[in-house]
Amino acid sequence: MQAKQTDQIHDLLIIGGGINGAGIAADAAGRGLDVVLCEKNDLASATSSWSSKLIHGGLRYLEFFQFSLVRKSLREREILTQSAPHLIKPIPFQIPMTSHSRSALKLRAGLFIYDHLARRKAFSQSRRVRYGDDGPLNASIRQGFEYWDAQVDDSRLVVANALQARVKGAQILTRTECVGIRPDRGGWKVVLQDRSANRVVEKQCRVLVNASGPWVSALEGKLTQRPPTHELRLVKGSHLVVPRLYEHNQAFLLQHQDGRIVFVIPYLDRYSLVGTTEEEFTGDLDAVGISKAEVDYLISLTNSYFRKNLQSSDIVSTFSGVRPLIDDSSDSATKASRDYALELIDDPMPLLSVYGGKVTTYRILAEHVMAELGRFFPRMGAPWTATAALPGGDFESSETLLQELTSQYDWLGTDLSGRLLDSYGTRCFELLRGATNIGDLGVNLGADLYQREVDFLCRQEWARCAEDILWRRSKLGYLFDDQQKNLLESYIRELKFDEGSAID
Repeated sequence: MQAKQTDQIHDLLIIGGGINGAGIAADAAGRGLDVVLCEKNDLASATSSWSSKLIHGGLRYLEFFQFSLVRKSLREREILTQSAPHLIKPIPFQIPMTSHSRSALKLRAGLFIYDHLARRKAFSQSRRVRYGDDGPLNASIRQGFEYWDAQVDDSRLVVANALQARVKGAQILTRTECVGIRPDRGGWKVVLQDRSANRVVEKQCRVLVNASGPWVSALEGKLTQRPPTHELRLVKGSHLVVPRLYEHNQAFLLQHQDGRIVFVIPYLDRYSLVGTTEEEFTGDLDAVGISKAEVDYLISLTNSYFRKNLQSSDIVSTFSGVRPLIDDSSDSATKASRDYALELIDDPMPLLSVYGGKVTTYRILAEHVMAELGRFFPRMGAPWTATAALPGGDFESSETLLQELTSQYDWLGTDLSGRLLDSYGTRCFELLRGATNIGDLGVNLGADLYQREVDFLCRQEWARCAEDILWRRSKLGYLFDDQQKNLLESYIRELKFDEGSAID
């Protein structure tokens, strides 16, 4: 197949549409660089949509003396909560104390450090708690501790960064795989295969960034024909989605006898999210799933804490993601660092690879990437993302925003209003512009997902199929039956797409 070539020379081409790739694209484009991002599937289609949905400092990392990482993460927790308040929300976490828990003295000391490593505005101070007979925990558990972190819609955070990048001028190409590179005219000639249109495009860039997550090491070796700079330690984390175990709006951190921890987190109003496990992974990165041993592990630990016992038949859904950790020779995956490393080679041309990292530190990681690349772009702008709202996040009060929405669109109903605000923030007014009644939103395709919202997601957010919408742009997949999914898929197929996954 003849590759379509362009004469334009872009500053930066980023491989990978997860949280790190999208964050780098936004930061670079906002500094005035000409940026292209390519992703072989959909945005956030791998690790970035299968996380524990947390923006957190990493309390347990203090146990392994990773103070620098925790401090950095706590600072980012504060910044990100301000930049996307519709997607990131503070939530209390309680640590019930049992006979095999870490000592109360150790936990109290750790929480004191956690409270004071970085300045707090949106997060309350930790405290001791006591449990009565009317709580969700087993009667033998009478005391514990409470601290605060944040819950995030991880896949929508990726989309928000991609939107930010596009607003700043970046080109976002989904379903587009990098299949080859070669040095050319003082930069890289990059061969991209558009999997939707079945065509090959060649683009020229000055610097290439490999932010492909679990694929980073293999991709670096494939593209450069050299041994990769770092070996990755691939660790699978799996989660259960189960009917809500309790009514209160706090999460729990459960300690296992083996030293590991598991979170139980309120999820989508009607569920509890239980996870995560930590298993070394050596399989196919495109076919990651939970094992029976992981299911048994999560159910057993949860039942040891809660009055309401789980059985495998209660499981609504499961998901698993692979975290690309830097192989630091730790004797267990639990102890392996969650920090990141940036490796820049400029022979024959500049190629920077991103190893490791986590959702919480994606923004500062992007700043560090741009600092590394500064000598190639001496005229680029200064750092800017620390004080910038992400698309939809430009508001001060959720309550005020909800009042504004319901006053203008009082026919929406409570559930739909809340979901739209949580998903789009102030962008929901763009989605609803001109609508005067529920009929103006078109056909209800299921679970209050109307045609207008589907059109919006396809035009504005690169959605191409039902899975993109039901599992990454929303989590409505839990509420759709097969007939509704097929109807949605048929509706999307009738829409026409151009390059970059926007509708003509």
